[in-house]
Amino acid sequence: MTSTTATPQTALDATWLAKGLAGLRIFVGLILFSNGLAKLFSFSTIEIGPYSSSLVDREEARGILETEVAKTELPGLPTLVNDVFLANYGFFQWVLTAVELGVGAALIVGLATRGAALIGLGQMLFLQLLYLSSGAWMWEQPHEWVPMLILLLVPAGRVWGLDHRFVDRGIRRLRGFPF
Repeated sequence: MTSTTATPQTALDATWLAKGLAGLRIFVGLILFSNGLAKLFSFSTIEIGPYSSSLVDREEARGILETEVAKTELPGLPTLVNDVFLANYGFFQWVLTAVELGVGAALIVGLATRGAALIGLGQMLFLQLLYLSSGAWMWEQPHEWVPMLILLLVPAGRVWGLDHRFVDRGIRRLRGFPF
């Protein structure tokens, strides 16, 4: 009589987890990139057959800043937004556009993923500060910054992304952050 021992299975295969994180990275990148395109080309509505949805263009972004900062109770934030961002919106609207396009593109192709996520996280946390006093739905902003935090902590660009090229080549100084 022969006996066999069962090999214990892990709860979640690392390959599937890596692919899931790569999917999250690409999805978040598409969201940012599409909003960047909306700002670049000044459109806010997408219609595909019966499907219709909206994105945030440059003027709507300005409106969000104006509306939300008027409601905030955080000291210093109204001064920063009104005296710096809104007073110089002609410049900052293009910075916002470039950030969304750049971070979105980097996440889609998986290049310097954690560095891109750090920049995106900064943008999302700034929006969270704006929305703190607005009485918005509890999960309005965390659904945007929590995925960025995950992508910052995990090197998600190594699967289906360009980050693996730096890691696979053994370039020691490029193995850590932001890859």
